[in-house]
Amino acid sequence: MRRGGDQRSSGGCGVKVAYLIEPPFNYVDSAGAVTGCDVELARYVLGELGINDVEFVETEFAQLLPGLARNDWQMTTGLFASPDRRLRALFSRPIWALPDGLLVRAADADSIAGYRSLAIAGHLKLAIIRDQIQHVTALELGVTLDQFRVFETYADAAQAVQDRIVSAFASVARAHQGFLQTSTAPGLSVVNVPLRESAPAFGCFAFAPSANDLRNRVDHVLNTFIGAAEHRQLIKAFGFADADVDRVL
Repeated sequence: MRRGGDQRSSGGCGVKVAYLIEPPFNYVDSAGAVTGCDVELARYVLGELGINDVEFVETEFAQLLPGLARNDWQMTTGLFASPDRRLRALFSRPIWALPDGLLVRAADADSIAGYRSLAIAGHLKLAIIRDQIQHVTALELGVTLDQFRVFETYADAAQAVQDRIVSAFASVARAHQGFLQTSTAPGLSVVNVPLRESAPAFGCFAFAPSANDLRNRVDHVLNTFIGAAEHRQLIKAFGFADADVDRVL
């Protein structure tokens, strides 16, 4: 298994991979190395393709797809592959399938049960990251435009919950759990969005529209690696269970 810090050796053609700070998917560890389940999966797959010159580039969510279009990077870590996004980028086969969750203050966890409970309440504010798919889901389930507060980064949206600017922050439940495991912020909790409101959605690596060959080569590796014992071992280190892998398969 190829793991470790960013590799910039001379072997193979170089690839830039964009990522967000969103543990356990992507983050910078105490030693200053970029890691996370998505990062390590990308690093492994590219290494299997003989691409040892890999640079991980931190960015904001709203810049991921525009950066692909500008060729600032050739690949991103996992994104939900919505129909709209498929018009703007190429996507790999799924690498995970995860349900939504709401980051809330622990005192509110019993009164907020999902998107519909926010819609029914009417006055509660919901934080979302610009252009993330949870915005559309919440709208479809009755959350009104004036209830949304839009942020550029996960950290800013989470801080808005702490500061009582919003009552909840919608993202992937696993991202919220990862945040709570690494954060010193007190009094926060995660509410799992009911599956009847939002089924687990598939996330994939995204590629520049001109990178079809790279996408196909990555898929070739993923098709035999996803679900294998080595893959399960890799993501277990980041808190994922066999059931999470089986959901993708």
